[in-house]
Order: sequence, then C-alpha cells, then structure tokens
Amino acid sequence: MESIRARLMGPGQGAVDGWIEDPNALRPKKSRERLLLKDPNLLDQESTKFKNVWTTHSKSPIAYERGRIYFDNYRCCVSSVASEPRKLYEMPKCSKSEKIEDALLWECPVGEMLPNPSDYKSSLIALTAHNWLLRISASTGRVLEKIYLASYCKFRYLSWDTPQEVIAVKSAQNKGSALTRQAGLPQPVLLYLAVFHVLPFSLIGILEINKKIFGNVTDATLSHGILIVMYGSGLVRLYSFQAITEQFMQQKLDLGCACRWGGTAGTVGEAPFGIPCNIKLTDTPPPLFEVSSLENAFQIGGHPWHYIITPNKKKQKGVFHICALKDNSLAKNGIQEMECCSLESDWIYFHPDASGRIIHVGPNQVKVLKLNEIENNSGQHQISEDFVILANRENKNENLPTVTASGRVVKKKFNLLDDDPEQETFKIVDYEDELDLLSVVAVTQIDAEGKAHLDFHCNEYGTLLKSIPLVESWDVTYSHEVYFDRDLVLHIEQKPSRVFSCYVYQMVCDPGEEEETTNRS
Repeated sequence: MESIRARLMGPGQGAVDGWIEDPNALRPKKSRERLLLKDPNLLDQESTKFKNVWTTHSKSPIAYERGRIYFDNYRCCVSSVASEPRKLYEMPKCSKSEKIEDALLWECPVGEMLPNPSDYKSSLIALTAHNWLLRISASTGRVLEKIYLASYCKFRYLSWDTPQEVIAVKSAQNKGSALTRQAGLPQPVLLYLAVFHVLPFSLIGILEINKKIFGNVTDATLSHGILIVMYGSGLVRLYSFQAITEQFMQQKLDLGCACRWGGTAGTVGEAPFGIPCNIKLTDTPPPLFEVSSLENAFQIGGHPWHYIITPNKKKQKGVFHICALKDNSLAKNGIQEMECCSLESDWIYFHPDASGRIIHVGPNQVKVLKLNEIENNSGQHQISEDFVILANRENKNENLPTVTASGRVVKKKFNLLDDDPEQETFKIVDYEDELDLLSVVAVTQIDAEGKAHLDFHCNEYGTLLKSIPLVESWDVTYSHEVYFDRDLVLHIEQKPSRVFSCYVYQMVCDPGEEEETTNRS
C-alpha cells in the first residue's frame, strides 16, 4: 500500500523495485460511516456478497484513491462511496500542456489546528504538464493553491517523502538537446527534486542531482528523509537529505516572497520566475549506507531494521537475501528462494502492517515470514515461516500414454510451468489496513477466457474468510489493478489501444437480493 510504502521509482520509470518501509507512517484516517466498519464480522457471514454495480470504459487512464475514481487525467472525479458511483465534479477542459500528469491525495490530520476552514477537507495535490503544482478540493475540484515550479526542467512525478507531510516533485531525466547529444557532450545534471511541506505549502528546497558530484548515477529519489541514488552497476547509496540541505543550501527561499537570483528578480512560486534550484552540492557527502543489488532492487523494513536485496548477478534472479542494516549480517535462514519454474518471477517485500513480517509471493503460494530474535542471542535474527496460502490446484504432472504407429504404448512425463494459465495462479497480493486483511487475486485460464476471484485472508493466521468471483474476464496479458476498500472492490484494467475499464463491486448483505449487474458506459 502506497500509504506506508514509498516507491523508489516514479510512475513509468522502469523496473527498479525498491522501498523504504516506515512502520510509523500509517496515517490516521477520516472516519466514514460505511456498512463494513459498523460490523467488521459482516465479511464472514454467508449472506454477505459483493455485487458488480458499475462498469465504465475510458480512453485515458483511470485512477483510484480513497473512495474516489479519477478519469481524464484527474479532470473528472466520481465517488464510489454511494450504492452506485456518482460524479463529484468535472473540472473545465484544458489544453494538453495544462493537463494533470500526476497526483496525490492529502487527507486532513487528526487533532491539528489549520489556518483555513477548507484545509480540514481532503485535497488533491496535482502536478500539471506545464510545471504548476496545485492543491485542489477533493470534493469540488476548485483550485485552492497553485505554485509555479520552474522553466529550467520538466517536472513529471509526485511522491510522498513523508506520507501526508512532505512531498517530492521529481523532474524528468535530462537527456540534453539534440545538438549536445550529437556532439557527444555530457549532461552533468541528471534531474531535480523539489521538496515541500504540505498544508500550508512551504518550500524546503530544490535539489540538483549532478553526475559531477555523484558519479555515473542513473536515477535518484527521496523517501522518508533519505536521498536514494542508483547506479547502472546495481549500486544503491543512501544519503541524509537533512544533512545535504544544511550543508549545501545556497539561499533559503519562501513561497510568495520577492527574490533576486542570478540577476533576475521575481516572486518565488509565481510565473514566470518560479523557484530557483537552491540546493547544489559542491562536494560528495558521506553516504549513510550502500549496497549492490540486481536491478537496484532494495528494501528496508522489519524490527529491528533489515534490508532485502538480490545478489547482483543475473543467475541470482529470484534469490533474496535478508540482512541486518546495522552490520550487513545475513539473518539465519535469510536466503529465501521459491523453487518455482515460471515465466514471471516471484516477488518479496516487507509487510505493510508494521509487524516486521515479510511477504513472499510466487505463482502458487504466498508465504508470510517472521523476523525473530534467536533465543539466547540478542544480536542475531532468524527468518521463520508464519503461514502459507496455497493456490487451489490439481496435480497436473501426469504420465500421459502415447501410442506409436506400431501400436506400442509410450509413457511421457512433462512438467507444466508453475504459472501455466490453466492453473490457478496468484497475480496480486495486497493488505487492507482498516480491516487487517490480506487480499489475494487468483486467476485461471478456462479455454480462451480467464476467470479471477478475490480472496480475503485473516492477516494474523492466513485463514480464508471470503472469496469473491469477478464477473468480467481476466486476460493475463493486460495490466490490472485491484483495490479493496472496506465494502468496495474495484478492478481497473488496461486493454490494448489504450482502452481502460473500471469495474466496481459493492457489498450487499441481503440474502434474498437478486444479483444483477448495472452497466454504465
């Protein structure tokens, strides 16, 4: 869940798959009196079902966040909280240069005094294609605040540095002009990171990632106050962003204040002046930590802090090492490898429930692992199995007889792939924090049609509580997202030719109610 897990890479930036896990980052949520919260045991009841109440299609990406479905680059917002989704607002049409490219949902903190009444309601923090940072009312679509970032780079990605408190706005990587590329001239500045406190917006600074300082860096991002820098060799280095800010900030800048920079005067955060890059390193800071991992895949989590890497060799793909952050020592049973033969590799990550556990997902099993201190050895930790969720499969490895032309019977044995489409295969595993459930999407290809179901498991013991069949066909070659939010299940699918589909399921508890599907296009 992105609320407590920060991706190292922004949307659409490649295969790097790493996180820094912060067990304290789970934010308090606004209370919404919905059916499932009033009686959490409803999910266990036989009469509780999920009904497909709404289906729609779009030529632009569809996004979902906290009971809101966004269409047309966040221009149109639909509430999914009611028994049938309804439109909350639709912003005026805009040019391609003004469209929203990325967005984050900000929710009001509990128990804090805020300057304006509108601040107590949820807001959408949005980044436009022409470098404006907006705060938009999540219920009306009205623009509440706007900041012009800069003209010297193209900002493209939004992420939480500290969830619900600090955002990082990341630029596209600087490829240089056609003339400089043709001449083979190096581009020293790879990208920029603009960092803000949220509500009210206040600038921390804009950081320049320069190859002359960091070396041949391929990417960088910010997560929980840590600057994470990645290299093509698989090396990952971590730096203190606060230490960099204190040492290398050229000038403190305040939004809305007059400023003179490089012979030009203007107002910080207003067009055309924008925000100058005010954090430029003149020397390489000492790294807090560094490690080499295949494809820069790197995660931190657990209690006490551990990290997960794959040894930096292609033949080690699918092998995960779990090590202590303090001394790099490998945990006992810390090499985890799922012996599976499949087209898609398995994946592993720290459990987002702040328990310090680890989730390891393969095509036919989900392992939840514990990180425990070894008895009589306070300095050493071990990995043990907490529980396993297995796919529902029949044994497909059979001796199949073949009759030759002469009539001789020959038995041949062959093994199917573990993610063979005709077998039930796990595709998505997620965690619902408010109900403390694991949700698992399993798919089986039946003839030319794939059928999927969403299973809810007890997060503590792994017990299956409820299985929900999805009525729509599931093509494993398409991109899929599935969200479970208390009494709502939402499935977003991307088909070829940029056709996006959204299927909404609502919980019903009337055993006599007919199951009917209402489609909206």
